[in-house]
Parts: sequence; structure tokens; C-alpha cells
Amino acid sequence: MRKTLALLSLSFGVTLGNVTLPALAKDPLSVPLIPVNSNLLNLVCCRSDALGLDEQIWGQNGQAGDRKALIASIDNSLRYLQTNSAAQAYQQYPVPGITRDRVRRSLVRFRQLVLNSGSAAELQAAIKREFVLYQSVGKDNKGNVQYTAYYEPTYTASRKQTAEHRYPLYGMPSNFNSWPKPHPTRVQLEGEDGLLGANSPLQGLEIAWMSDRLEAFLVQIQGSAQLQMTDGSVMTVGYAGGTDYPYTSVGKELAKDGKLPLSGLTLPVLIKYFQQNPLELSNYIPRNQRFVFFNETNGAPAMGSVGVPVTAERSIATDKSLMPPGALALIHTRVPYFNRAGKIEQRLVSRYVLDQDKGSAILGPGRVDYFIGTGKRAGDRAGVTGGNGQLYYLLLKQ
Repeated sequence: MRKTLALLSLSFGVTLGNVTLPALAKDPLSVPLIPVNSNLLNLVCCRSDALGLDEQIWGQNGQAGDRKALIASIDNSLRYLQTNSAAQAYQQYPVPGITRDRVRRSLVRFRQLVLNSGSAAELQAAIKREFVLYQSVGKDNKGNVQYTAYYEPTYTASRKQTAEHRYPLYGMPSNFNSWPKPHPTRVQLEGEDGLLGANSPLQGLEIAWMSDRLEAFLVQIQGSAQLQMTDGSVMTVGYAGGTDYPYTSVGKELAKDGKLPLSGLTLPVLIKYFQQNPLELSNYIPRNQRFVFFNETNGAPAMGSVGVPVTAERSIATDKSLMPPGALALIHTRVPYFNRAGKIEQRLVSRYVLDQDKGSAILGPGRVDYFIGTGKRAGDRAGVTGGNGQLYYLLLKQ
């Protein structure tokens, strides 16, 4: 698993409207996806938010298109689908008609259409002719899906412990698989203040040291990072494993205690709160008992749970016990962007993505985590991503 989870898992209450879905089983988890009418892809003239009208492939708002990135992400999924792990994942996939071979053929054909189409409308029309949509039943059995976003942060760190750099990132213990359960808690591994140091059972496994405890915690949340080391080198770290505790949202804990309102609680708000109340870190970070280990990735890109790189704006994380790994999907939700004035604004987008990752907080058919990219600007956008939308998977007609 490349990443751990979505950061806050909070919604801004943005709703794109309910949809009418066919009758479902009593247990929605038994049927996470259902086929819907491809007429949903009807082109609505002059509306950039029409379902399946992905203008980003060709570029919009003065930005270059990302067709090459989309093709690369498709190729990553095709590579995954050739593996034994993909064969095992699809052996007992619960949705009738969704097989590894059909997912593979769908990706191959979609790749051809992306290369040969001259516009978003042309691609949309071709998909309507040739593909079937399977919609997620969502969190409410009405198709509403909660979206969050994640990113790969870039921070400063040291290869050695110093008076300034005191908060370690740890490598995976060699005997982790034999650890008794329940695993040690976060407090038992790093202390309430994150400075357990020589008294930690992880002593000697430090791979980098950070000066800011919240930043070290956020690396665990995101599951990977690019670290600018104080000696001038760059270290990349990726998820190596984690303890067997469920994720507890620090943001929701603050809201529960009345410290911050749940409405509008974004990453920038959370960071500002802890900057103004640094002693509170020792109160709230330990509430997330789950602890994450890392390995050095030697410059490799951030990896998804299916073992291929995730691609900015083109990869998503879902519950892999329910959703088809590596498959072609279509998200329809609001995503934040910087406008020409440098301010963040929300835009309704319809975007083709590849399902290549998972997260411990991304559970059920009503959750999607969207990979935005690397660096501070990506983090600024990911930190204010939240709301409802719809999620579809695209497969060739039988």
C-alpha cells in the first residue's frame, strides 16, 4: 500500500445531486457497482461539467493537456493486470461481468481512443458507443461518493539527529510480521511528545529526522515524501507497512472536543491551529494509534497499492475489497485549482482516472481519495479537497 489514508476525511457539503439507481441488494457492500445507462454521457453543449467530457486531456484554462500522463497511467495499470496478484484479485471479484480480461481489454481500447480522438467531445461520444458504465452505489445507496485528496509532500530533513531535527521517520522492523497483536500503540512506539528516542522499541531504525512534529506526522498520513536533506541531497521515502490500528482523524477529534468547527475544517486550518497551540500536538497526534513505517525509494515515484506509480490527477485510491484494481474509472466531483490570481477555486470536473491505490481510511463504496501530485501547491489543493460526487467504472460492452 503506497499511502495510508485521506488526511481529514471531511466534507464541504458539496452535492452534485442524487441519481436514481436500480434496486440493490439489502447489503450494498455485496453489490458495490451496478450498470447504469450510458446515456448519462450525452453531450451538453457548452457545459464543461458534462459527464465524461474530460477537457484536461487536451488542455484548458491556459494549461497544457496531460494526455501523455494519462497514457502512462493506463500503461501502468496494464502492466499490473499482467501480474499474479491481479489474477488473484479478480478471481472472486463480487460484481458479475467485471473480469480481469474485460478490464484489460477496456484499457487497451480506451488507450486507442485517447490517442485517436481529437477532442474531449469526440472521446466522450466514442465511449458512449463502446462502453458500459458501472456506478458506485456510494455511501447512501444513491450514488453519492465522498471525495478527499492526497499528495506527496516535500519537506526538509536530516540524516542525523540534531538539536533541531528531533522527530524521526522509522524503517520497517525486520521482525514486524512476528509482532504480537494487538501491535504497540503510537505512544508506545514514539511517546506522547514524539521524542521517546532511545526508549523506543524502534531505536536504531531511524531513516530521517525532521524538525517539525506535525510534518513528520503528515508524512505518515500521506504515505510518501520527498525530503530535501540538510546535506544537500534528496531522499525519497515510501510506505513500507503499518500497525494494525484503524485511522483516527485528528481533525475530527479537534471538532469533537469543540476546539474547531467541523464545517470548513481543512488542512490549512488544522496546521494553523497547531502552530498557534503546539502543546496540543501531544494531545491529538497520539489519538491516531496507527503508526506507519517507511523505506528509502531512491528517487522512485510515489507508488500505489497495486505496485505501480500513481499519476498526478489520474490515479485514485478506493476500497480494494470492493472496487476493481487497476480499472478505468470516471470521477465527477469538485476539485480545487489555483486561478490566475493565485487563489484556490473549486471547479466541477469529469475526469478519467485509474484505480491504483488504497488507504486504511478509504472504506466502503462511498469513498474516493484523489492523487493530486507532489509538493506544496499539490498539498495546498489536497488540503481543501472535500465534497460529494459520483464514481463510475468503464468497461467495454460485452
